[in-house]
Amino acid sequence: MMLKLFLPGEYVKNIFEISPTALKERGVKGIITDLDNTLVEWDRPSATPKLIEWFKDVKDHGIAVTIVSNNVEKRVKSFSDPLNIPFIYKARKPMGKAFRRAVKNMNLEKKDVVVIGDQLLTDVLGGNRNGFHTILVVPVASTDGLVTRFNRKIERRILAALKRKGLIQWED
Repeated sequence: MMLKLFLPGEYVKNIFEISPTALKERGVKGIITDLDNTLVEWDRPSATPKLIEWFKDVKDHGIAVTIVSNNVEKRVKSFSDPLNIPFIYKARKPMGKAFRRAVKNMNLEKKDVVVIGDQLLTDVLGGNRNGFHTILVVPVASTDGLVTRFNRKIERRILAALKRKGLIQWED
Protein backbone atom coordinates (compact mmCIF):
# COMPACT_ATOMS: atom_id res chain seq x y z
CA MET A 1 0.00 0.00 0.00
CA MET A 2 1.44 3.33 -1.06
CA LEU A 3 0.21 5.18 2.02
CA LYS A 4 2.62 3.16 4.17
CA LEU A 5 5.52 5.01 2.54
CA PHE A 6 4.33 8.15 4.32
CA LEU A 7 4.08 6.48 7.72
CA PRO A 8 6.94 7.54 10.01
CA GLY A 9 8.53 4.91 12.22
CA GLU A 10 8.14 7.31 15.16
CA TYR A 11 6.52 10.63 15.89
CA VAL A 12 7.85 13.15 18.43
CA LYS A 13 6.98 16.69 19.46
CA ASN A 14 10.52 17.99 18.84
CA ILE A 15 14.13 16.98 18.29
CA PHE A 16 14.80 17.15 22.04
CA GLU A 17 12.45 14.21 22.63
CA ILE A 18 14.92 12.10 20.65
CA SER A 19 17.34 10.73 23.23
CA PRO A 20 20.89 10.00 22.06
CA THR A 21 21.07 7.35 24.81
CA ALA A 22 17.95 5.59 23.48
CA LEU A 23 19.25 5.81 19.90
CA LYS A 24 22.58 4.31 20.96
CA GLU A 25 20.79 1.47 22.80
CA ARG A 26 18.92 0.68 19.58
CA GLY A 27 22.20 0.48 17.69
CA VAL A 28 21.85 3.79 15.85
CA LYS A 29 25.22 5.07 14.68
CA GLY A 30 24.12 7.91 12.43
CA ILE A 31 21.44 10.56 12.01
CA ILE A 32 20.35 12.19 8.79
CA THR A 33 18.39 15.26 9.79
CA ASP A 34 16.51 17.92 7.93
CA LEU A 35 17.29 21.54 8.85
CA ASP A 36 14.42 23.99 8.40
CA ASN A 37 11.51 23.53 10.83
CA THR A 38 13.12 20.32 12.10
CA LEU A 39 16.14 21.72 13.99
CA VAL A 40 15.21 25.42 14.01
CA GLU A 41 12.63 27.70 12.45
CA TRP A 42 13.17 28.04 8.71
CA ASP A 43 14.03 31.72 9.14
CA ARG A 44 16.39 31.32 12.13
CA PRO A 45 19.98 31.61 10.89
CA SER A 46 21.77 29.54 13.53
CA ALA A 47 21.41 26.86 16.19
CA THR A 48 19.93 27.65 19.60
CA PRO A 49 22.03 26.97 22.72
CA LYS A 50 19.68 24.04 23.53
CA LEU A 51 20.22 22.55 20.06
CA ILE A 52 24.01 22.99 20.32
CA GLU A 53 23.83 21.06 23.61
CA TRP A 54 21.73 18.29 21.95
CA PHE A 55 24.27 17.92 19.13
CA LYS A 56 27.09 17.71 21.69
CA ASP A 57 25.18 14.94 23.50
CA VAL A 58 24.68 13.09 20.19
CA LYS A 59 28.42 13.35 19.41
CA ASP A 60 29.34 12.26 22.95
CA HIS A 61 27.31 9.09 22.29
CA GLY A 62 29.42 8.44 19.19
CA ILE A 63 26.54 9.10 16.79
CA ALA A 64 27.42 10.77 13.49
CA VAL A 65 25.14 13.50 12.08
CA THR A 66 24.63 14.81 8.57
CA ILE A 67 22.22 17.62 7.77
CA VAL A 68 20.39 16.89 4.52
CA SER A 69 18.37 19.87 3.29
CA ASN A 70 16.56 20.85 0.12
CA ASN A 71 17.61 24.43 0.81
CA VAL A 72 20.45 26.32 -0.93
CA GLU A 73 24.14 26.03 -0.01
CA LYS A 74 24.38 29.47 1.64
CA ARG A 75 21.60 28.68 4.14
CA VAL A 76 22.74 25.15 5.01
CA LYS A 77 26.46 26.00 5.14
CA SER A 78 26.02 29.06 7.40
CA PHE A 79 23.99 26.91 9.82
CA SER A 80 26.15 23.76 9.70
CA ASP A 81 29.70 25.14 9.58
CA PRO A 82 29.73 26.74 13.09
CA LEU A 83 28.51 23.39 14.46
CA ASN A 84 31.11 21.48 12.47
CA ILE A 85 28.40 19.22 11.07
CA PRO A 86 28.63 17.87 7.52
CA PHE A 87 25.73 18.74 5.24
CA ILE A 88 24.19 18.15 1.86
CA TYR A 89 22.24 21.03 0.31
CA LYS A 90 19.78 21.06 -2.59
CA ALA A 91 19.21 17.42 -1.62
CA ARG A 92 16.11 16.96 -3.79
CA LYS A 93 14.39 14.88 -1.11
CA PRO A 94 12.48 12.56 -1.38
CA MET A 95 14.91 11.37 -4.09
CA GLY A 96 17.38 8.85 -2.69
CA LYS A 97 20.74 10.18 -3.86
CA ALA A 98 21.38 12.58 -0.96
CA PHE A 99 20.35 9.94 1.61
CA ARG A 100 22.76 7.42 0.07
CA ARG A 101 25.54 10.01 -0.08
CA ALA A 102 25.04 10.94 3.58
CA VAL A 103 25.29 7.28 4.67
CA LYS A 104 28.40 6.76 2.54
CA ASN A 105 30.03 9.96 3.91
CA MET A 106 29.36 8.82 7.49
CA ASN A 107 30.85 5.44 6.58
CA LEU A 108 27.79 3.64 7.91
CA GLU A 109 25.16 1.20 6.76
CA LYS A 110 21.57 2.18 6.15
CA LYS A 111 20.31 -0.08 8.94
CA ASP A 112 22.35 1.93 11.47
CA VAL A 113 20.98 5.34 10.43
CA VAL A 114 17.74 7.17 11.26
CA VAL A 115 16.15 9.97 9.25
CA ILE A 116 14.64 12.88 11.19
CA GLY A 117 12.46 15.53 9.61
CA ASP A 118 9.27 17.56 9.79
CA GLN A 119 7.77 16.74 6.39
CA LEU A 120 6.02 13.61 5.18
CA LEU A 121 6.55 14.39 1.50
CA THR A 122 10.31 14.88 1.70
CA ASP A 123 11.87 13.45 4.87
CA VAL A 124 9.56 10.55 5.74
CA LEU A 125 8.81 9.49 2.17
CA GLY A 126 12.49 9.77 1.21
CA GLY A 127 13.66 7.93 4.32
CA ASN A 128 11.07 5.16 4.02
CA ARG A 129 11.56 4.66 0.28
CA ASN A 130 15.26 4.25 0.91
CA GLY A 131 14.89 1.79 3.79
CA PHE A 132 15.62 3.99 6.82
CA HIS A 133 13.88 4.20 10.18
CA THR A 134 12.09 7.57 10.07
CA ILE A 135 11.24 9.96 12.89
CA LEU A 136 8.72 12.72 12.20
CA VAL A 137 8.93 15.86 14.35
CA VAL A 138 6.32 18.56 14.71
CA PRO A 139 7.48 21.60 12.66
CA VAL A 140 9.32 24.11 14.87
CA ALA A 141 7.67 27.14 13.25
CA SER A 142 4.02 27.59 12.45
CA THR A 143 4.94 29.37 9.22
CA ASP A 144 6.53 27.84 6.14
CA GLY A 145 8.05 28.86 2.84
CA LEU A 146 5.89 28.60 -0.28
CA VAL A 147 6.77 25.05 -1.41
CA THR A 148 6.43 23.72 2.11
CA ARG A 149 3.01 25.38 2.52
CA PHE A 150 1.85 23.48 -0.55
CA ASN A 151 3.35 20.23 0.79
CA ARG A 152 1.60 20.69 4.14
CA LYS A 153 -1.80 20.71 2.42
CA ILE A 154 -1.05 17.34 0.85
CA GLU A 155 0.40 16.07 4.15
CA ARG A 156 -2.81 16.87 6.00
CA ARG A 157 -4.71 14.68 3.53
CA ILE A 158 -2.20 11.84 3.84
CA LEU A 159 -2.30 12.01 7.66
CA ALA A 160 -6.10 11.96 7.60
CA ALA A 161 -6.01 8.85 5.38
CA LEU A 162 -3.45 7.14 7.65
CA LYS A 163 -5.65 7.91 10.67
CA ARG A 164 -8.77 6.57 8.94
CA LYS A 165 -6.94 3.33 8.25
CA GLY A 166 -5.87 3.18 11.90
CA LEU A 167 -2.18 3.34 11.01
CA ILE A 168 -1.35 6.24 13.34
CA GLN A 169 -2.22 6.46 16.99
CA TRP A 170 -0.77 9.80 18.07
CA GLU A 171 -2.71 12.98 18.75
CA ASP A 172 -2.05 16.22 16.88
